[in-house]
Amino acid sequence: MATQVSDNLTITSAQARKAILKAFDAKRPVFLWGPPGIGKSEVVADIAGELGGAIVDLRMAQMEPTDIRGIPFFNKDLGKMDWAPPIDLPDEEFASQYPIVVLFLDEMNSAPPAVQAAGYQLILNRRVGKYFLPDNVVIVAAGNRDSDKGVTYRMPMPLANRFIHLEMRPDFASWQTWAVNKNIHKDVVGYLSFAKNDMYDFNNKSSSRAFATPRSWVFVSDLLKDENVDSDTLFNLVSGAVGEGLAVKFMAHRKVSGKLPQPSDILAGKVKDLAVKEISAMYSLSIAMCYELKDALENKRVNNKEFHAMGDNFLAYAMANFETELIVMAARIALKTYKLPLEPSQLKTFDEFHKKYGKYIYEAKS
Repeated sequence: MATQVSDNLTITSAQARKAILKAFDAKRPVFLWGPPGIGKSEVVADIAGELGGAIVDLRMAQMEPTDIRGIPFFNKDLGKMDWAPPIDLPDEEFASQYPIVVLFLDEMNSAPPAVQAAGYQLILNRRVGKYFLPDNVVIVAAGNRDSDKGVTYRMPMPLANRFIHLEMRPDFASWQTWAVNKNIHKDVVGYLSFAKNDMYDFNNKSSSRAFATPRSWVFVSDLLKDENVDSDTLFNLVSGAVGEGLAVKFMAHRKVSGKLPQPSDILAGKVKDLAVKEISAMYSLSIAMCYELKDALENKRVNNKEFHAMGDNFLAYAMANFETELIVMAARIALKTYKLPLEPSQLKTFDEFHKKYGKYIYEAKS
């Protein structure tokens, strides 16, 4: 009996990144599908940055066919009609400055059919009129699905068949790794580490204008950087980003988290106990301690001996106050995401920690 599979395989952002890199090697254009706010643009921009390249971001829904094809004009010098190339597409002079240039055709399936047709010629032939794509330019398009309540036009099948199609789904583990590397506010990462399902709650049948997505939680993180915003205004802003229901939960989490000890005091060995046992706040605290360790190392605020003393205090505090799940999460961030150089031979608490949680340390690194 044949196994039934979905028409569209969905993958995480980490899997999408690997697939896009392989498609680049094969010089095949990619179409990245997914619901709004899931992080499609961030994946493409991060890849371009990691490769030392540039990204040319074109919002296709806002373009005219001539923006892609160029426009004819009468050339007085030649005495005949000529073709002005499109100004927004990368030329040889620009492309020669980078090892790779990503031409990102965002909102591709939201573009009117005439614009899609112009894009089709570019993708099929790597040229339009007298314009040719430089050899080091790769193409990625992106768009929302028909079910996402956005304005979309059905893509012609000949155009669709020119792409490798990848559909992203929300995935907290991939987002958490990205978030801690991008220094997303510890309260946002801590809260969502506890309430993973709150990272994304888009419902295409809902009439609510505000809903939680990875993108809207980044908005919340940015709002928290302004320490002069009063609590009522902050609540209104968070509600406008992720919806009122989640704003109530998040602000309650923030209130409890405010009663926690300072991570710097814990890592300095000044605080041994945890009076607040609210689980979501404890997630924030574990994230905050990882942030503090990373910051101390990167900004050279401590020498190697002092860094390992902080690591000892971190392990001792975690063993005394945290549940196993929290310790595993913190170990994964510290060892795998941040790659903190904590040497077992220089940690006084390592033997005890390894005896209790050795297998989890291995899981965190693997």
